[in-house]
Amino acid sequence: MIPLPQRQQQVLQATVRHYVDTVEPVGSQVLVRRFGLDASPATVRSAMGALEQRGYLTQPHTSAGRVPSPKGYRHYVDCLLPAPGAAAQQLERELAELSLQWSAFEDLLQHLARRLADFTGLLSLITRPQRSQPRLKALRLVASGDRLLVFLVESSAVTCSLNLRRPEGSAAQLEFLERWLSEQLEAGAAGLTSGISWSSLPSHLQSAGAPLRRALDSHNKGRNRQVEGALTQGLSGLLAQPEFSQTASLRPLLQLVEQRPHDLLHPQSREAPGGVWIGAEHPEPALVGCAVVQSPYRSRGGASGRVALIGPMRMTYATAQAAVRAVANCLERLLA
Repeated sequence: MIPLPQRQQQVLQATVRHYVDTVEPVGSQVLVRRFGLDASPATVRSAMGALEQRGYLTQPHTSAGRVPSPKGYRHYVDCLLPAPGAAAQQLERELAELSLQWSAFEDLLQHLARRLADFTGLLSLITRPQRSQPRLKALRLVASGDRLLVFLVESSAVTCSLNLRRPEGSAAQLEFLERWLSEQLEAGAAGLTSGISWSSLPSHLQSAGAPLRRALDSHNKGRNRQVEGALTQGLSGLLAQPEFSQTASLRPLLQLVEQRPHDLLHPQSREAPGGVWIGAEHPEPALVGCAVVQSPYRSRGGASGRVALIGPMRMTYATAQAAVRAVANCLERLLA
């Protein structure tokens, strides 16, 4: 980030604060009067013109004042962000008193998502903790008539089973296939298929192994679809924002939140600078007019989730960052 002269930093910071509070373009006289800038309106006007030339401010209309551009918000977040206020510190103290002793984990996530939305007036989103690949520790194959029962053990608390049609003529292969799979898992499997070298499956086990591999892949994908659902709160607060007064501007965002929340929080193509995406920095077109503030959290077992706030680029970034980090820290503490 190219440093700005001090005067331009002061003017950019004041312009962002004014626009966040009022949703109105601002001129030099208002900035001097409201923020007590130690400069004349002419000097501030000159600084605003320089910031506009550099792309940090923009002018919606010829006769209007200036508003921050996405580049201006990015410089503000990276270089000019103030410390969070007393309200954010109070939220941290409140969350420090939460306990899982009398609360189901799902209820806790709902409570935290609701509290985050109420605190900021933005759309909150929390994904449930999950591993990138479920860890498979053991597998058993049991033939029952024309069916094949597959028992999967991920931990002492997580087991499941699959009921498949047994391939014809595979009865003699099952014992050898199970032994081969156990050897694969003992060699350090990290997931349902990622730790199993299916390419090295002996040819005489292919007729039974191939259907099993397809079943495990399908099970893994279905399992992830169930887990990837996210808890959201605060839609009414988002609807109250002037930027989302038109349904057409909100529909793509809601479709993304409902259908692909993980793409919203950590797309594969890039990571959020400092945990904040602003406008077109996010690869999803639905978020071109939005900002996303997010923070990861991890459980003791290595599963991870995300806490996020979604809203217009015109948001109080210091408060949003402090709030998502407080919730993420709370979840890490409780899941440890």
